[in-house]
Amino acid sequence: EGGTHEEGFRAALTSIVNRYAREQKFLKEGKDDNLSGEDVREGLTAIISVKLSDPQFEGQTKTKLGNTEAKSFVQKACNDHLRDWFERNPGEAKDIINKSLQASRARIAARQARDLTRRKSLLESGSGLPGKLADCQWNDPEKCELFIVEGDSAGGSAKGGRDSRYQAILPIRGKILNVEKARIDKVLKNNEV
Repeated sequence: EGGTHEEGFRAALTSIVNRYAREQKFLKEGKDDNLSGEDVREGLTAIISVKLSDPQFEGQTKTKLGNTEAKSFVQKACNDHLRDWFERNPGEAKDIINKSLQASRARIAARQARDLTRRKSLLESGSGLPGKLADCQWNDPEKCELFIVEGDSAGGSAKGGRDSRYQAILPIRGKILNVEKARIDKVLKNNEV
């Protein structure tokens, strides 16, 4: 089940990888976020063995190490040895950083795809928004623009020339119904409105 020795290893590994990535300019100061522990550990298998004179175990099955001093000891030892190893093996260190960056990009892309799918399903689930809407990526209405164009042809041209981060396109057919003057039943039956 792990325990404090694993926590120390994870903290040291994440810290050293991020520090090295910044020192070697893989991550830019003020621009790039730190790599998450999950990104750094993806695909990693580690064996951490510690000997303690008085081990304390937690949990129902007593398989999780609970000694708090184990975390700080393992973290310090791993910090020292990992930093030294990264400096002596820059090629392998670069490979580790690149794999971590790739995992980070994949995680971010998956989250964006999941968010986009959720937004699209909300739009298509009968919330009243038309199916031809080419939505934008941003959610802030203060920064977004909606262009209503006449016809699919104009919609296609507008989609090609827009900035999809903040510009949405809605193609409609023909002259739109004036809802101020129309009867409510006609307004509700109109697909464009």
